[in-house]
Amino acid sequence: MAILSEGRLLFSFDPSYHAEKYDEWSFYRKQFQSTCGGAKAVDIICLSDNTCWLIEVKDYRQYKRTKPQCLGDEIAVKIRDTLSGLVAAKMNAKNDSERNFSKKSLNCHIMKVVLHLGQPQKKSKLRPCAIDPAAVKQSLKRLLSAIDTHPKVVDKANLHPNMGWTITDKEQISAK
Repeated sequence: MAILSEGRLLFSFDPSYHAEKYDEWSFYRKQFQSTCGGAKAVDIICLSDNTCWLIEVKDYRQYKRTKPQCLGDEIAVKIRDTLSGLVAAKMNAKNDSERNFSKKSLNCHIMKVVLHLGQPQKKSKLRPCAIDPAAVKQSLKRLLSAIDTHPKVVDKANLHPNMGWTITDKEQISAK
């Protein structure tokens, strides 16, 4: 079982899943990140069966979002740049493991986009969320329809049943 840390969260993947922190790859950091004036990256890429999951994590539970750019636009750029990075890594990564993972990712028949959106608890009934997940999802559907017609916007409490991972807070584990 792969366990990956992203910020204050731990992602625990089913044993049949192969997950890696793409934004920490040597290829991305040393070769691809500066491409075209700066390439972005998703946090995690996960492979299961014939599905490649592109997972971006935005956790605003502690600090609110301050970027003026629309969240959907920001995620779409990361998806686009990550896919470009996978193509380049397939051919040019110096690390054999990264090159092979890129090949497997690009050979998948299904590409899924997932935004994990952690939000602060709000007591307002009128606006229970700081960022409207439905609006972000609609933006992602519009921007990424050629990649995934049904992107997911989830948090640790409402993962889709076909997602083979769980999410816990690091603080919960250290408190036990």
